[in-house]
Formats: sequence, structure tokens, C-alpha cells
Amino acid sequence: MKAVVYTHTGPADVLELVDRDIPEPGTGEVRVRVVVSGVNPTDWKSRAGSGTPEKLPEARVPNQDGAGVVDAVGESVTGIAVGQRVWVWDAEFERPNGTAQQFVVLPELQVVPLPDSASFDVGASLGIPALTAHRALTSSETGPAILAPRALAGQTVLITGGAGAVSHAAIQLARWAGATVITTVSSDEKAELARRAGADHIINYRQEDVADAVLRIAASGVQTIVEVNATENLPVAVAVAAPNATIAIYTSDDNPTVPVPVRASMAKNLRFQFILTYTTTAEQKANAVAAVVHAVDDGALDVGSETGLPLTRFPLERTADAHRAVEASTIGKVLIDVAPDGVETP
Repeated sequence: MKAVVYTHTGPADVLELVDRDIPEPGTGEVRVRVVVSGVNPTDWKSRAGSGTPEKLPEARVPNQDGAGVVDAVGESVTGIAVGQRVWVWDAEFERPNGTAQQFVVLPELQVVPLPDSASFDVGASLGIPALTAHRALTSSETGPAILAPRALAGQTVLITGGAGAVSHAAIQLARWAGATVITTVSSDEKAELARRAGADHIINYRQEDVADAVLRIAASGVQTIVEVNATENLPVAVAVAAPNATIAIYTSDDNPTVPVPVRASMAKNLRFQFILTYTTTAEQKANAVAAVVHAVDDGALDVGSETGLPLTRFPLERTADAHRAVEASTIGKVLIDVAPDGVETP
């Protein structure tokens, strides 16, 4: 089979296309023929490492997310069948085999049936973005632990950076769950993408005062804030948060600290929830997977320009270019077409 590997951390040039044996699934494992691999910022950051090239103990295949068809199952696998369309999550977390290869073997838990109505593109776009978004939207101690229609009815949420993949998923999930969604963007182009994703109110932070605009929409403040840039935005987030609100933070930049307005946060009894989807609890991850499948089945998590998440595609042999595109903050979702012979994207 064809696989993309890297043996040293470093720039995208460390990625190379090689031939490998097709792996066999062990007990409790499932082998998936990968049709589409999704690329996230976490993928290129893992490949880049600390900035100083480092030799790895074994070759690694990048990319956490993907979708495809079950090719084989190991002993004790009961919930997944050969021939089933599936999506996978956290494929490369604490293991050397991600989805930038024609076949990947994973524990059954990480291989999830893909509703017939959903394309492989949707499946490959779910993992990191949608599971992160779900945790952010359910991180309030007074809110629901799992999203479903009307689970957020009556609530107003603020989602910053509305054109990003996680923010896009958060907009879609929040609307599906019945919330009123406010989002911020930096351009008219991104505003249109946020509108297509389903945002109720869109604020261009380069043209408007975000705090004033949010409080004109939600005079009492917002219950949940999904924050993409806490270093810059936290003072505004605290200003627009309702009493007992939650500010969910899922990204970090080169600044290792976040300045917290302590007195203002105390006065509102605010909750700051930092999120790394890899290390959420088993219950939180299971809830996120179940809710995402429900939302996909309801048609609420679609991708493509018409729903606010443009797709940029590369063939497997250009995985390095796909990583470079994500590293360059390409708008939308970057996908890699991996499909082996005999598997076509619907």
C-alpha cells in the first residue's frame, strides 16, 4: 500500500511517499481503507515538532482524521462490519499510524459508522473540529453534557473566528441544538462563510467594536463563548459574558500565558475551560461522538462552500502540500484523496 511517512520532525519536506505492507487488525481492531484524510493544524504542528529536527523512534504516518470503508475486522469486533462506511478520530494520537495512507488499523472505538446521507468528505472533516466544538459547547457546568435538538434552546453563544474549521462546526452544532449564534470574522468573505454555516449574527471585528455589538444583540451577555484567540480576546470575552458563563479555549499561540481580568471574572463567577480533544474524559468523548453522529444524520454538519467550509484537495502524493496549505491558514478544510483502487468518493 501507499503511505506518507516522516522519520524526523521538521518542515513539510520531511514527508515522503513510501510503499508499506498492509497491516493486519488484531483483537478488537478494525482495518479501514481510507478514502479521504482530513488535515488539521494539530497535524502539521505534530510533524513540525519543537522547531529543532528530532529523529523519531519509528516512522510515523500523519493526520488524525479520515473516512473510508471497513476492509477487515479482528476478533471480538461486534459493532462494525466489513464493507461499512465509517469515519475515524484520533488516529495518530499516541500511535504512529495516521490516515495519510491507504489502510489504517484502529481500535473499534475509534471507527464510527458514517450515515449513508453523508459523504466521505464530511466524515474526514469531523474528528478534531467537531469533537472539539462539542466539548466547547458542553463545557458549562450548568449546561447539557451532550448536544441534541433544543439542548441549547434559549441560550446565546459567541463563537470567535467563525470561518475556521472548529468554529464552523461549533456554529453548525449550536444552531442544531437550538442556540442563537453570534460569531466574529475579519472580512466580508469570511462573513459570508459564517452566514452559510448558519450564524444568526456576524460581527466584523475589524470594523465594529465587538463588545458593543454583542451586547446590543444579547443585553444580558452570552452563556458560552467558544474562543479561538484568548490572548487577544479575553478582555472582550469577559466583558460580554453573562453571569456564570463559560469561556471555552481550544487554541494557543506563541504566547504561553493568557492575561485574565481577575476582578471582572470573579464578579461574574466565570468559568474558564481549556480544551484539548485528545485528553477529554472517556464520557465526554463518547458524548461528543454520539452527538456528532446524530447531527450528521440530521444533515446539520455538512461541508463545502455552500455550507461555509470550502474544500481544498490534494492527492496522497502531495500530502506535504496539504500540510503547507493548513500551515498557511488556508480558509476552509484541507482534504487528501487517498482512495485505493476500487473505492470511489460518492
